[in-house]
Formats: sequence, C-alpha cells, structure tokens
Amino acid sequence: MDRPAWAPPGIDISVPSVSRIYDYYLGGSHNFDVDRQAARRAMEFLPGLPKIMQANRAFMRRAVRHAVAEGITQFLDIGSGIPTFGNVHEVAQQACPQARVVYVDHDPVAVAHSRAVLAGDDLSAIAAADLRKPASILQSPEVEQLLDLDRPVALLLVAVLHFLEDADDPHGAVAELRDALAPGSLLVVTHASYEGLPVSQEEASGTVGVYRDMRNPLVMRTREEVTRFFDGFDLVDPGLVPMPMWRPEAPEDLGSPEDPYAFAGFAGVGRKA
Repeated sequence: MDRPAWAPPGIDISVPSVSRIYDYYLGGSHNFDVDRQAARRAMEFLPGLPKIMQANRAFMRRAVRHAVAEGITQFLDIGSGIPTFGNVHEVAQQACPQARVVYVDHDPVAVAHSRAVLAGDDLSAIAAADLRKPASILQSPEVEQLLDLDRPVALLLVAVLHFLEDADDPHGAVAELRDALAPGSLLVVTHASYEGLPVSQEEASGTVGVYRDMRNPLVMRTREEVTRFFDGFDLVDPGLVPMPMWRPEAPEDLGSPEDPYAFAGFAGVGRKA
C-alpha cells in the first residue's frame, strides 16, 4: 500500500479512522482506501450518511455564527477531526477577525493535518487530547495560551459524543468541562440517534456494526439521553431538534423531502447560566 506524502509518519494506514471516514463523507481528500472501504460498508445500511454529515457541518457553521453574534469570540472544538473547508476558525474569524479557536482531537492524522492547516494562524491551534480526559484538555498549553476561561467560550462537541460509550462516562466529561467554563458560555452538540432515520433500527444497526468492527463503537442515544448533556445549560430556541431545523438561514439549510437523512439525530445549543 503506497503511503501518501501527506500521511504523517507512524500512522497505520491499514486501519480505518473515524475522522478520515468523516472526511470522505464530506468529499475531502485526506482519507485512505481502507477508510473509503469502511465508509462504503456503512453506507450499504445508511446510504444517506454523507447527507447527515453535510447537515452536521452546516449546523456547526450556523452555531458558530450564532455564538459570535452573542459576543463569544473563543471556541473550543473537541473531536474536531481533519480540518476541511469552512471549519470553525474560518467561520469564526470571518465573523470576528479576533476570534480564537482551539481544536482538540486524539487522532494523530487529524492533529497532524490541523497543524499544517493552522500554520501561521496565531489565533488558532490544535491540542492532542481526549474528551475522556477533560483535565488534559483544560490544562493543555494550547488552551492555556489561547483561551481565557474566565470569559465565555463556545464549547463544540459536534458528532463526537456518540463515539463515547456509557462506560466512558460522557455525561461526567461534559459536566467537568461545563464547570470550567464561565457563565454565558455555550455548549454546541450534535448526536447520532435512531430517531429520525428513514430506515428501521434493524437496518441502521448494520452501520453501527461497521463502526464497532473498527473498535470505534457508535452509540445511538435517545432524545432524552442527549438532552442530559445540557444539564447546567439553558437550551436556546428552538431547543434540541433535527440539525436542519436549528435556525436555518436559507432554504437549502432545510434540505428537501428527498433528503430525509439530514433530519436524523439531534442538534442543540445551550447557554451556561
């Protein structure tokens, strides 16, 4: 197997990666054949997966613009993946040139690419850390140098919590991060769910199996379980809703009846009191 020039040394390119599969769904070029094979297997059960990812990214961009409109200029994006066009720092800095962004990921490929993309941007950085260990994120040099936790921060947990099993205590991790944030901070979440999928749970479980085989379990949670992540936050209107329904800015944000997959899962933004 040929190693692409952009692949960081030491990366096992025979093992699929969640962040590179996500990049493939979004039409990116930073993925290997093994990732594309896994993505295509998952799409045999849920052919609309790319549509879900596109709706996810569109929501993230709207949420970032909302945060800037609320006066928030600091962003902590955990589970950020491989930076593709229209990522948090680009959206935030377009709305506010002084916006500061710290990305966090534990995938070495995502970290290496982020460093390359962010080279020369003094207001953005990538920390190699894991959501399962919030203290390692909060105490990272990147967070300490770029973010002032005494002022409001937008904490983005976009398409990442569903990769934490209950045994990982994801609610505890979110609570620890919440307690470190100043009042007025925002929590931005998207989460996979069987609710809203245009196929049966039995069919969708095939995709869950593909991720399990990659040792990256995909945990589908109910609306009630996702709402619990907002404990200590006040959900802003319109609450926890399908991704296209969170403050659409244009008709295309709402997708179309031919794109029912875009309405799978949940998105929400909460404000810390």
